[in-house]
Amino acid sequence: MSLKTYVISGLATVASAHMKMNNPVPFNKGVLDNAPLNADGSDFPCKVGYKYSYDDSPSNVYAQGSKQQLSFTGSAVHGGGSCQVSVTTDLKPTKNSVWKVIKSIEGGCPAKGQAGNLPANAAADDPYKYDFTIPSKLSSGNYTIAWTWFNKMGNREMYMNCAPMSVTGSAGSSGFLDTLPDMFVANIGNECGTMGSTDLKFPNPGNDLDNFQGSTTGSAMLVAPTGTGCQTGGGSRPQPNYGSPDAGNPLPSNDNAVQPSKPGPGGVFLDMPSSDPTPVPTTSTVGSGSNSTGSHEAGTPCSTEGLWNCIGGTSFQRCASGLWSTTQPVAPGTQCAPGESAAIQITRANSKRSPRRAQRFFA
Repeated sequence: MSLKTYVISGLATVASAHMKMNNPVPFNKGVLDNAPLNADGSDFPCKVGYKYSYDDSPSNVYAQGSKQQLSFTGSAVHGGGSCQVSVTTDLKPTKNSVWKVIKSIEGGCPAKGQAGNLPANAAADDPYKYDFTIPSKLSSGNYTIAWTWFNKMGNREMYMNCAPMSVTGSAGSSGFLDTLPDMFVANIGNECGTMGSTDLKFPNPGNDLDNFQGSTTGSAMLVAPTGTGCQTGGGSRPQPNYGSPDAGNPLPSNDNAVQPSKPGPGGVFLDMPSSDPTPVPTTSTVGSGSNSTGSHEAGTPCSTEGLWNCIGGTSFQRCASGLWSTTQPVAPGTQCAPGESAAIQITRANSKRSPRRAQRFFA
């Protein structure tokens, strides 16, 4: 595939926009964009820059045991994918917050039976709606609720929108959250990635699971994530203790959360299926002026935002926020095409190759 084709593909992805949560009503709804989380995890969690505004974000008040609706705005559904609904007791979440899953949807989210995107309209209501239940054993009080999405088609990304939530009722157990699985995290520089053109199979989806996997473009299989950072019970992140929900005063307004440290940048870690012996190509997609095969010192300036640099086929780094990231190893059994480029190509190591099996990720 030519560089021109790659550029057109990348522009098409940008032009088609993405998706954002419509209900529950998210934080900062008026200014929330529909893009995924940054590939280096710098805006994880919630994509609100660690500033949670409640002024235009009325709390979503739900009764224990009630059924609620998950809905979206946008048309770039990327063939669907897999989603989760999770909660944390932190009203201003940071990267160290503990998120617990109350709903998992494997395949068909945020659209069912779609080969690609819906007709382009970033402001359109997504016609597909999904139900989730507020557990009857979830203690009353204030929480933050999150929708996360791992798209089937296109770049390997993670989407995350968050909303304030108040749970009402007299039942509930203070230890109930301990029984729920951790929210899955991938594709944001944490050495855990998802396979392209397939629906993600969550390592631990929990008891409330819908499977809407349908016949769409690409594989119809549910595929587990790959990478050294993937955990059996969720994604790769710290496991601090969490407190009890805030059952007292109303949610705060315009408070700034403590600025957490930034996760290390990185990319997608992808193992090719061992059952498929089809070889893959060695030629990298080299962008304009890209002729370096060596590493750049982490933290030194770079001029092309999103540029990838593969070093010796075994590790890579990326230009993020004007600085080169630290180098990250590729997943075991894979290699990248050496050099700098707008799209990094991950292939199975030590094999003859065919363009059909090359996996490329664009800036």
